[in-house]
Amino acid sequence: MAKRLSRADLKGKVQTVLGTIDPAKLGSTLMHEHVLWDLRKGEARLKNDLGPEITLKNHYDIWYGTEYSPRNAQLDDVAIAIEEVALMKEAGGSTLVELTCGGLRPDPKGLADVSLGTGVNIVMGCGYYVEEYQDPKNHQRSVDSFAKEMIDQVQTGAWETEIRSGMIGEIGCQTPWTALERKVMEGAIVAQQETGAAVNVHPGRDPDQPQEGADFLVAHGADIERVVYSHIDRTIFDSGRMLKLADTGCTLEFDLFGRETSLYTASDIDMPNDALRVQHIRMLIDNGHLSRIVISHDICQQIRLKTFGGHGYGHIFTRVVPLMRRRGFTEAEIQAILVDNPRRLLTFA
Repeated sequence: MAKRLSRADLKGKVQTVLGTIDPAKLGSTLMHEHVLWDLRKGEARLKNDLGPEITLKNHYDIWYGTEYSPRNAQLDDVAIAIEEVALMKEAGGSTLVELTCGGLRPDPKGLADVSLGTGVNIVMGCGYYVEEYQDPKNHQRSVDSFAKEMIDQVQTGAWETEIRSGMIGEIGCQTPWTALERKVMEGAIVAQQETGAAVNVHPGRDPDQPQEGADFLVAHGADIERVVYSHIDRTIFDSGRMLKLADTGCTLEFDLFGRETSLYTASDIDMPNDALRVQHIRMLIDNGHLSRIVISHDICQQIRLKTFGGHGYGHIFTRVVPLMRRRGFTEAEIQAILVDNPRRLLTFA
């Protein structure tokens, strides 16, 4: 059994799947990715249905949602993962945060293999995704039960391994927010208080749900300055709501870079492209919130990997950073978003 690390053991360090490191070694960091996971649900998961192979002929049909391919929602090939993450490193990335959590079939040992095979730091999440993906038995559990599990995942080892998580999340919420998801969130707050880890939240697909969640977190004693709200770019589209959320002290994560089409099959919205994401980030900076911004791709489908014709984990470094420079971002601003802000959040308090 792995040695249990105390909060004092972790304070001032970053915890990767290969152990703790000096925060100065993080470098440029993607704050929300999936490298190994299974987002299939229902019959596809129960029967291990993979559906059609992904080819050049059906890639766009799968992307547009007119052809269903369950395998698209599964990332389980360690060799491909090593190749893809290595390409990110070649593009300029040093660290990624892998937020595959309960219900999504996390693979800590696979992540350790990817980190060893690439030299990229991987910080693993913990906790539970939205109710639909959770074991029905979780309805019978208490807040303290969830809190203890997440504390153990950070301090001892996660998912029946001795590999420890370095962040709590992504904690799943939806609209309307369910009682079970609120219970998991309360457990995450307790785990944050006990361990000093930051929390990442997956908000429901409603523009007011992130604020509802942030208010809940503050009311229940969370350190809101160590909370990251994911998927802002598919959730909030107006400056007023973005600024109000940033004013709480939480970090806003624009993590769908690389999605250049307005189509978003999960809900009826017009998805912004990378140029609009950069405009929203500029607005937040101009209103004093540079320290409240992180970015990523949230790669969760095979068609977004370069192996299958997608943009890959290196997209931000090869295309978005040059775009930001063309739009007048300073090197200090880019450094804050890719290095300084992630380092602050991933360093245990």
